[in-house]
Amino acid sequence: MAEKQLIISIAREYGSAGHVIAEKLSEIYGIPYYDSNLLDEIAKEKEVDAAELHKYDEVPKNRFLSTVFGNYSSSNEDNIAFLQFEHMKKKAERGDSFIIVGRCGETILDQYPCTISLFVMADMEQKFKRVMEIDKLSTVEDAEKQIALQDKRRKTYHDNYCKGAWEDVRNYDLAINSSRLGIEDTVKLIVEYIGKKQK
Repeated sequence: MAEKQLIISIAREYGSAGHVIAEKLSEIYGIPYYDSNLLDEIAKEKEVDAAELHKYDEVPKNRFLSTVFGNYSSSNEDNIAFLQFEHMKKKAERGDSFIIVGRCGETILDQYPCTISLFVMADMEQKFKRVMEIDKLSTVEDAEKQIALQDKRRKTYHDNYCKGAWEDVRNYDLAINSSRLGIEDTVKLIVEYIGKKQK
């Protein structure tokens, strides 16, 4: 259980097990983790249809079809992103401890000293295996295409809202390859790092 406020932001390559690591850290610290389910919480609070929000979750906007006027954007993708950013900040302001997967967490929440940002990567062979299993793909070629597609989408989304590049590990407190130690030992290393960082 987290004894003081703790926010963990996890950026991740597709197929690197970042989501699994978030789940395990959630169990260890007894704090919630948010991925796309963040929109379910927002939808409930605002009494809107969650399915409509999910359509635009972590989706890069089309720059040619969107216009920004002050705090308003004609882009649904922008507006859903801003909703999530504000919701994350509100949680941080009221002292909540939580884990956020993706959603530019390392940038949106970097003003809070309790935030620890991670970038999870993995060797391609491990990513191929994981993606083929999760997405039920039959060939390595299909897995490679899916990884390239999803990582490009994540990078485009992230870099639209953040100054630092998504894959630049200097923007994070800790970058770790989950293939080298395996998921369990990767989690142990992260916990050890967080303990030292909190001191």
